[in-house]
Order: sequence, then structure tokens, then C-alpha cells
Amino acid sequence: MNKDRTFRWRDFIRRVAIIAIPVALQNLLTTTGSMVDTMMIASLGETTVGAVGLCAQFSSLMFSGYWGFVGGGMLFFAQYWGAKDDDGIDRSYGMTLIAMMTVALTFACMAVFFPWSVMRLYTDKVSIQAIGVEYLHIVGFAYPLQVFSMAMSALLRSTEKMRIPLYAAVASVLTNIGLNWVLIYGHLGLPALGIHGAALATVIAAGVNALVVVLLARAQKYPYIFHFRRHYRWTGRHLREYLVKCFPIICNEALIGVGNMVINVVLGRQSEQAIAAIAVFRTLEGLVIGFFAGFSNAASVLVGKNVGAGDLDTAYQRAKRLVPLCGGCILAVCLAILALHQPLLAALGLSGASFEICSQILLVYCAAAVIRMCNWVQNDTYRSAGDAVYGTVLEIVFMYFMVLPAVYLSGMRLGAPILIVFACCYCDEPIRFVLMQIHMYSAKWIKPVTDEGRAALPAFRERLKSRAQEVS
Repeated sequence: MNKDRTFRWRDFIRRVAIIAIPVALQNLLTTTGSMVDTMMIASLGETTVGAVGLCAQFSSLMFSGYWGFVGGGMLFFAQYWGAKDDDGIDRSYGMTLIAMMTVALTFACMAVFFPWSVMRLYTDKVSIQAIGVEYLHIVGFAYPLQVFSMAMSALLRSTEKMRIPLYAAVASVLTNIGLNWVLIYGHLGLPALGIHGAALATVIAAGVNALVVVLLARAQKYPYIFHFRRHYRWTGRHLREYLVKCFPIICNEALIGVGNMVINVVLGRQSEQAIAAIAVFRTLEGLVIGFFAGFSNAASVLVGKNVGAGDLDTAYQRAKRLVPLCGGCILAVCLAILALHQPLLAALGLSGASFEICSQILLVYCAAAVIRMCNWVQNDTYRSAGDAVYGTVLEIVFMYFMVLPAVYLSGMRLGAPILIVFACCYCDEPIRFVLMQIHMYSAKWIKPVTDEGRAALPAFRERLKSRAQEVS
């Protein structure tokens, strides 16, 4: 029977929606909160907007540092969930949590105790550095809370509990917006704290997020977060297997994070108007990434769960269809942003040169974002199925041998306009898309970590080979 012809699209889309929509909504809420933050901070001036934007890039570097463990953890969570292996889920979560919190505490110490060093790295503008230091030394306390919430959310999503992180995000965003209004401007009898108030609101909102996740998980009797003793019942063999699978993802995220830092250093040497435009663009980019995150989680859960359970044919068929589905939805989001970009940029405090720069940047980004997100969802699919190497090697090679030289030369040596420098950030995406598609259809990325998946692999390979011979 031809699996392609009998594929149940309606059921597939329904399953993707069940996972993707709550995650997309959660990220949309978070991005909306960031947009409101920017709107409120905008009254303090474009320099302040640019400074907070650069601080957000430091947070993104932290994200790169711990996301490798999230990706590796979700690989194990999803496959063990498919195999109904509770012990596997517990010990994978314990290893993931320890690794992520180590990264969070490292970055928190850098932000709180060495903020000047951080800001000097990202920009040479003294006025921006001073504002960024005031913000960083407070917001650094939010990092461990944010990462703890992320670890719990990754576990919940991988085991198909999507609503708890969503509800926590609602509480966190509402808290952040309310406290921004009170603390930045000095309402309800409190003093106007300006940039300090924005940072303090972020810290408290991060605490609310973590607390709501814990309380709702306890109320719904969700077991895995509270199996404290079981989290650390792993042996050297378990740790080696975990690190072998995680290591390529960790290297990928760390090296890409360093690469993005270099890009941000180049962008931070542009004009103050360009820095403010980039800061606002990053907020709008969160809308696109927020929707993409839904497909990323759908790939990890739907494909990883099937691979773990030994249903490799279904995993393969679903993986192929996630790419066009993701691309179509991201295109719709990009077109909506372009249609609304003028009132959005005005509301976010841009005007004059910074407004024009950000408008042009959005045009370039929306042209590249569809391909970029399709590449990401393919890589997440490979990771959930056990192949953490192929996408990692491609991304690192193209970043360091194509993207970074192009960005550095155009921005630091040739003094090219900001639009050309920005476009160089995405020059590798079409080439990687072709290579990722070839790997997708080869099915070599299916590498189970469960006994059920490994047992089913030889027969799956034979069926795939037979179908290829029939086609040829």
C-alpha cells in the first residue's frame, strides 16, 4: 500500500493544531508582552529602546547556551513518552534540568556582577552602555527563573501537556504589563523607576511564570516534575547516552549563539537609529518565531513519539508534511506583519530614519523567514528522531564559512548600508534548504533511542528501499 496516497491529512493537521496552537499562543502572548514593554520603554527615548534591545541579545546568547539541552531533552522525553517509559522520562528531565540551570546561573552572574563588560562587548556607544548596565544588573535575577520555567515547559509539551505552559504565560505577561505600567511611570503611589522598573517587572513576571507552572502541574497531578528522587537515578551509561545525543545540539546552539553574538556586535557598531530599528525588529521577529515554535514542538512530539513507539512509517510521512505546512503558515504571518508594519513601528516608538530602516529590514526578513523556518523545523524533526548531527554540521559550516565572513566584511570593512549587512545574515538559507530536503527524503535521520524503535528500524529500511525501487 502506498503510504503517501493513504496519508490522512485531516487527522495530521488536527494533531499538529492540538500541539502547535497552544505553543503558538503562548509565544504570541510572550511576544505581545515584549511589544508592550517596548511601547512603554519607547517613551524613555530611542537610546533606551536600543539599550534594552542589546540586553535582549545577551539573553538570546543564554538561550543558545541552554537550548541544546532543551533540544536533547525533548528528544528523550518524546521518545520515552511514546515508549511509555516513565523512568526514562524522569532521569532525562533530571539531567536536562541540571545542565540548563548551570547555564542560567552563569549568565545571571555575568549580568549582575559584570554588566559593563557585557555592554562593551555589544556596542561602542557609551550612552547605550550606561542604560544597558542599569537594566542588566537587575534583570539578571530573572534568568534562573526563566530557564527553570523553560525546562518544565519542555517536559510538559513533550508529554502532550500544552495548556499548563500557556496558562503560565498568560499570568506572566499580564503581570509584566501591569507592573511595567506601575513601576516605569510611577502609578498607584509608587515612584517612577524608569528602566529599573522595567527590569524589576521582568524579574517578578518570571517568578510568576515558574510558580504558576508548578501549582498547575501539582493541581493536575502531573507526575514527572515532582519525582525529585527519580530525577537523579541515572548511571554513567545513561549520562553517556544523553550527552552523546545532546552534544551535537549543544555544539550547534553554542556555536550559533557565538556566531549570532558576532553578528550583533557588528550591528551594534551601526548608527543609533539602526540599533533602535534592529531592537524593534527583534520584537516583531518574535511573532514569526512564536508561530514557528508551535511547529517545532509538533515535530518533536509527533515524530519523536512515533519513532520511540516503533511506528517509523508514520513518523516519516508526518515529517515530510511538516515542512510545507510550516512554510505556508509562516508566509501568512509574514504577510500580516508587512500589512500592519507602519502602525506597529509607530506604536513601538520609531520615527524618521529608524522607522525607514526597520521597514526595509522587515521586507528583507519576510522574504527569508519562510525558508529559514522550514530549515529549522526540519532540523528539529531530525533531532526528535535521534539525528542531532546532520542539521548541526550544516548550520555551523554555513554560519562560519559563509554568513559571518559576509556580515563582518560588509559591516566592518566595507561600511555597507545596514540593509545589505542585514541581508547577509540570511544568505545561506536557500542552499541549506535544498540539502535539508535531500536528507529528509533519505530517512537516514531516523535513529531511535528506545528498544521499540530500534527493533522496528531494519524492517522500515527494507520497506523504504522497496518503495524507492518501485518508483525507479
